[in-house]
Amino acid sequence: MSPAADLQAIWVYLATTPLVGLTVTLVAYQVGDWIYVRGGRNPLLNPVLLAVLVLVGLLTATGTDYATYFEGAQFVHFLLGPATVALAVPLYRQLHALRKSLLAIVTAILCGSVTAAASAVAIGWALGASRQTLLSLAPKSVTTPIAMGISEELGGLPSLTAVLVILTGILGAVGGAFVLNWIGVRDWRARGLAIGVAAHGIGTARALQVNEVAGAFAGLAMGLNGLATAVLLPVLVELFG
Repeated sequence: MSPAADLQAIWVYLATTPLVGLTVTLVAYQVGDWIYVRGGRNPLLNPVLLAVLVLVGLLTATGTDYATYFEGAQFVHFLLGPATVALAVPLYRQLHALRKSLLAIVTAILCGSVTAAASAVAIGWALGASRQTLLSLAPKSVTTPIAMGISEELGGLPSLTAVLVILTGILGAVGGAFVLNWIGVRDWRARGLAIGVAAHGIGTARALQVNEVAGAFAGLAMGLNGLATAVLLPVLVELFG
């Protein structure tokens, strides 16, 4: 048996253990983060994007199906909940600023929530997407666990929604700052709200790296956008579906 065949056989054996999925996920992210730091924290070198590319390449090269990989990666998925709750820490530090802008924040989040869902559905409809695909698109700006639940409740495909959510977050983290600079938004509170509504957790993580105020407002926007979408989207589907 050739060395390549030996390595393939070893991988097939190891891939059946959950620890491998967890390990390669953490290693892939560390590789992505190393490149990100060495690249001067350029948003185009987003560590999540790089980690996804590494994992997709590895799973494709080894012929490992996603279900097998996820047996180990689900432990990282479980930590999404505690990580989201931890965003309350910077939010608490900016509580005085939040109180001063409460009405503006609520208005912005409601408008952003409706716009995010409506624009995605409108684009999908214009391109001839099926009803099920449109329902999967609608919650794409909400953090993954909430988005998948909304999609399943509406009759969409949770797996497709998860992919769309991740793509949305990566695009928001990579290009959000450029768009906000281009349209002249300088206030860190407004920038944080925009990123949190449009790009959920991945965008919020990027906002926290740039500015604590922006990160706090992004965390608030992410949470409230999830709540607003979960409440408003079924109503809108019922009215216009």
